[in-house]
Amino acid sequence: MNGEEAMIDDVRRLRVMGAGVRGARIVERVLPAPLDVVWAVMGDLEGGFGSFQPDMRSVRVLRRDGDRVEALARSRYGFRARLHGVLRPGWCWLQSRFLVIGMAAVDEGGSTRVALTGGVRVPGRAALVPFGTRRELEQAMARLAERLTRPGSAGTDGPPPG
Repeated sequence: MNGEEAMIDDVRRLRVMGAGVRGARIVERVLPAPLDVVWAVMGDLEGGFGSFQPDMRSVRVLRRDGDRVEALARSRYGFRARLHGVLRPGWCWLQSRFLVIGMAAVDEGGSTRVALTGGVRVPGRAALVPFGTRRELEQAMARLAERLTRPGSAGTDGPPPG
């Protein structure tokens, strides 16, 4: 087996990461937009990310060093989290003491396979509180798909929203 065959793509990597976190759920969907367009929304923590994540009011990147990132997230319910992790094209894994966010995207021949996971973390353990997680992830995926297909939004022929 050569090095290329041993590589796993980012969606598969997210499945592996999710399998190691008790209570984690993963939602996947193929979206009819190219990877660069999809990731322009997903990877924009301070802009696009909050437009499809149901619980996020805002995210502010505090520090970046290569693909390492530190950010401050605020939920619609007033909770705050200082997130640390990795953000690079097609891959994001951020966590705080109480929150985990995982996103991955890979090219599927002009479309993009997207996977999302995350939720409220049980402090001191590799576990997420499973209540409502799947529903929220499915809602995030639907909002992302809608954002990418809405006329005049990223992922369409129209101008970006202003």
